[in-house]
Amino acid sequence: MAQLHGEAMHHVRWRELTAAEHDAAVTALRDLATGRALLLAELAGILERASEVCRQAAQLCRDAGAGREAIPAWMEEGRSRRAPASVLPFSARYARQRSRQPPMPPPRASVLINLSVTLNR
Repeated sequence: MAQLHGEAMHHVRWRELTAAEHDAAVTALRDLATGRALLLAELAGILERASEVCRQAAQLCRDAGAGREAIPAWMEEGRSRRAPASVLPFSARYARQRSRQPPMPPPRASVLINLSVTLNR
């Protein structure tokens, strides 16, 4: 699964793929999946609701032969995986609260006391 994910993300761009790029990506995903359409469906479903780049990778998986009937179940799984991942850990909440506090004043400048005494003779 990790190899399929890496291969799909390797081929996506922030622009529309050319026909040659698309064909190369689909061929690479088919070769890596070796006929296991459910693995491609799992990856497509998990990536579907993420960023634009991930949706492009999901489309590549569909074009490579992902089992279309299994994708909706994996889309729900992807949604359930993203929910806990978006919650900030306890330490991040604490750090955020501390950042809202007013800044601490700078340390006071040290005061030099002149202890020299002049003696009058």
